Amino acid sequence: MRIGEVAARIGVTTRTLRYYEEVGLVTPSSRSAGTSRRYTEADYARVLRIRELQAVMGFNLEEIRELLDAGDRMERLRAEYRSGVSEQRAVEIVGEVSRLNARTQEQVLAKVGLLQAYLAELQGDAARYRAFAAAHGVALDTPAP
Repeated sequence: MRIGEVAARIGVTTRTLRYYEEVGLVTPSSRSAGTSRRYTEADYARVLRIRELQAVMGFNLEEIRELLDAGDRMERLRAEYRSGVSEQRAVEIVGEVSRLNARTQEQVLAKVGLLQAYLAELQGDAARYRAFAAAHGVALDTPAP
């Protein structure tokens, strides 16, 4: 796929994709003879993951780089393991993958914690609004979640 196709499918600008490349988050798999960027489905999936991590989960680009680097490292280790390794190397691989996975979980849980705290704040506000409305005989047009 060309850069414009990927950008359109994901809903970003081509400038955004160039920036992701510039900061090392994604590298197109190839370039045409005219040096146009060419993306594979795997490249597309990576850009989609970047957007999810950024837009949905609220990670900044440095955090995203850490998450992607950990994921890339885990994938390389899994490939090494699948290629056949000694028992000792298998133990080393599992240990490293486990540590990378745990670190990634910590990063995600930190974001979840922030979201839960914000949700609790909103729920507390809503409860106060409902209590005030009830004490003043006012029917709110927003149902309690």
